[in-house]
Amino acid sequence: MQYYPQLILEALAHVRYPGNGKDLVSAEMIDDDIRIDGAKISFSIVFEKPNDPFAKSLVKAAEQAILTYVDKNADIKGNITVKHKEQPKTQVENPLPNVKNIIAVSSGKGGVGKSTVSANLAVALARLGYRVGLLDADVHGPSIPKMFGMENARPVLENIEGKNYIMPEEKFGVKVLSIGFFVEPESAVVWRGSMASNALKQLITDAYWGELDYFILDLPPGTSDIHLTLVQTLKISGAIVVSTPQAVALADARKGISMFRNDKINVPVLGLVENMAYFTPAELPENKYYIFGKDGGKRLAEELNVPLLGQIPIVQSICESGDAGSPIATNEDTIMAQVFLELAEKVTKL
Repeated sequence: MQYYPQLILEALAHVRYPGNGKDLVSAEMIDDDIRIDGAKISFSIVFEKPNDPFAKSLVKAAEQAILTYVDKNADIKGNITVKHKEQPKTQVENPLPNVKNIIAVSSGKGGVGKSTVSANLAVALARLGYRVGLLDADVHGPSIPKMFGMENARPVLENIEGKNYIMPEEKFGVKVLSIGFFVEPESAVVWRGSMASNALKQLITDAYWGELDYFILDLPPGTSDIHLTLVQTLKISGAIVVSTPQAVALADARKGISMFRNDKINVPVLGLVENMAYFTPAELPENKYYIFGKDGGKRLAEELNVPLLGQIPIVQSICESGDAGSPIATNEDTIMAQVFLELAEKVTKL
């Protein structure tokens, strides 16, 4: 059978792009590179952005359209190329010119102690004499207000040089902002991704953070558009990934590290923190019980060639201090405060 480009386009006009409901031809998604070599047909589908969620399904639909409307024996499988339009490169103005280091604290899944690490790292850095800010970017589960004993805090606006700024709350030497300051503690935050992202942008760009040595971002668990928003809004110095030792958590931590290393994000991974690494009873301080497995985080760090910044044990006082609104790092007389001070010192040397 003789093929020709118009026949190919007529077949592809039967395939619709779910994003806008238009067919591939009228949406101008077929590149001008249709090639016909005997029974072999090849061409490219052009998407607006990289990693379009419909790319794989559209390629299959386009293949099927060629087999249905052109020739069931056409050689089309594997011959469709996915392209995307070049995105204009714009120079984003740095919204925090007076901040020296921006560190994102992340976790692949919830419940591994990411916010506990964020809070105590911020307090420990402040104890070491650094100027520190902490943004609770975990929009759907903000826990920093509880950990800092600031659940009733309601930041005010202040006019500085003709512009109204949100003034961060300050406690334990740390400037703090959280979505939790603007919603009732018992209310669920039910926002779409764009709403959450815009709210976080406002807490960054419309807040008066002043001069900071370290700005800690307590990110939501997992990988989401909020992470992309923060990366696009701020020049993040590096990321710390928190995990527990068990296999399920480590699998998610691996994904988190991969996300930051992705070419489109490209944030240096400063290291991995293994939380709940072991349990030591108060009455048997020399004993270590590896409840969730031993050295899982250490092995993952070695495998992915990232520093292991710390192995933090399960200690009841950490939980009790956070629940009481006073992170354990504020208590100078405890061993756990020293653990977080050592973590902070490692971070300052990276």
